Amino acid sequence: MLKPVTFVALVCSVATLFAQESPVAYTGARILPITGDPIETGVLVIQDGKILAVGAEGSVEIPADAQTIDVGGKVIMPGLVDSHSHIGGWPGFSADNSDAIQPSMRALDGIDARDATVQRAQAGGITTANLMPGSGHLISGQTIYAKLRDVGTVDEMLITLPNGRTAGGLKMANGTNSIRQDKLAKFPGSRAKSAALVREAYIAAQEYRDKLAAAGDDPEKKPARDLGMEILVEVLDGERVVQHHTHRHDDIITVLRLKQEFGFNVVLHHVSEGWKVADQIAAAGVPCSLIVLDSPGGKLEAADFAWRTGAALEKAGVMVGFHTDDYITDSRLFLRTGALAVRGGMTPEGALRGLTINNAKILGLDDRVGSLEAGKDADFLVLSGDPLSVYTVVEQTFVEGQRVFDRSDPEDHLFAVGGFGASSPVAPYLCCYSSQIDFEHTH
Repeated sequence: MLKPVTFVALVCSVATLFAQESPVAYTGARILPITGDPIETGVLVIQDGKILAVGAEGSVEIPADAQTIDVGGKVIMPGLVDSHSHIGGWPGFSADNSDAIQPSMRALDGIDARDATVQRAQAGGITTANLMPGSGHLISGQTIYAKLRDVGTVDEMLITLPNGRTAGGLKMANGTNSIRQDKLAKFPGSRAKSAALVREAYIAAQEYRDKLAAAGDDPEKKPARDLGMEILVEVLDGERVVQHHTHRHDDIITVLRLKQEFGFNVVLHHVSEGWKVADQIAAAGVPCSLIVLDSPGGKLEAADFAWRTGAALEKAGVMVGFHTDDYITDSRLFLRTGALAVRGGMTPEGALRGLTINNAKILGLDDRVGSLEAGKDADFLVLSGDPLSVYTVVEQTFVEGQRVFDRSDPEDHLFAVGGFGASSPVAPYLCCYSSQIDFEHTH
């Protein structure tokens, strides 16, 4: 659902839309840079969608032409990075039941940038997200890394890498999700068969890559183009990271085994039983993205989920991030994920990194987002208090210097708290109505 105020802006380019001609200085807040010590009374200066400077009052030169905004008594921190989300109209960008392995499927082609789940995520302070296909397949397709801008199409949310490719990973899964006893479909019936099918796919990709190399510039010798094989070759060559759904400790070890066999880079997602194999994960040098809030539930393989997983992985030396898996857990409550990890024994500093810079590293975007540093994108939040307090709310969310959420705005407040007209009777929870008029038009 696109906010009405952005309609006129759609005629502009994204670069023009997300820029300030004059600098803006936010003063007086407690600033949490994440990669540095907290600044008790700080200054954040932004311009043209970037951070110009951040530091303590008196140590930062505020440009003479800057607009100054007093945010005394508030807390400023980087915009949250969600390393695993399904906002944007899921399941419209998931693979179908035709095959268990579908690397050519692009989530990009099924994401609705106007879906109200984007606004709910903004209300929770999320500014960057990894939009993932579902986990019902061994390989379910290509994810996209998106900025949660208020725009009209998904193309305007995309993050582009220096080589010109759209930023994104490859979604894979194991465990019970992909196991089916349907003889007409190409799905496995066991965990062992699941791993066997994945091996076959990557061996085929190795052979495809070898044929391309042997053909050189001779088009007659090149194999027929295969979009799925091209993506798997990107994974084998380290150009695309595998974002892997996995819960049980034995499934986690299977992923590490496949990583060792084929040499691909992988992030382990969910890892409900990660606390059982924390040392093995650390030895493999693999990051983890945890789901915490409202888990376990829904599946037996999450029965041994524990809040202490974050602490166990942190102690073992694993880089830990967090995710919502929205709609599995609500984007609006993402900060509470970090708080519950602290309740389970994780350090507050580690939990905040897991919501910001560690997730940025997991997505390979830490040069742009995840911390408040000069030169990075001006993605930040204004909070009412400590980010790990249950009483704290997100008051404002900024993406590249543009405010995309303001809790004092009645429309935004509705996205933040629900209430009358906040969900559709046709698709409960997945979309929101911004007004009584919208509600009446659907009845």
